[in-house]
Amino acid sequence: MTNLIEYEQASDEVRAVYDDIRATRQTEYINNFWKAIANHPPTLQRTWQTVKEVMTSPGEIDPLMRELIYIAVSVTNGCDYCIASHTASGRAKGMNDTMFGELLAIVATANTTNRLANGYQIPVDEQFKNQ
Repeated sequence: MTNLIEYEQASDEVRAVYDDIRATRQTEYINNFWKAIANHPPTLQRTWQTVKEVMTSPGEIDPLMRELIYIAVSVTNGCDYCIASHTASGRAKGMNDTMFGELLAIVATANTTNRLANGYQIPVDEQFKNQ
């Protein structure tokens, strides 16, 4: 198991990222994902900047929808940690049990039809191209 870098043990570089996570998320909590990748500060910095930009910057996709997308990808990729953390975040942003169930039904359906399309090597219809 990877060593988790606590704030008190962290270098100044890591503490700066932790402080930004806390400020951005308005919490004192730093989760184990960040503590684990803090073992390589450049990866911590790069990953936090990307997550911060994609998940918190204003845009056309609202914060709850971003979490739902993240959960869907995490389910497909089989990332238990990401499923748990983004489900908690989704619930904090308004996701309820019914929405979660609908999301998982969509993920399951998409995975089934994707595998069928790939297995049968179905050519893309002309009307679907360049949309």
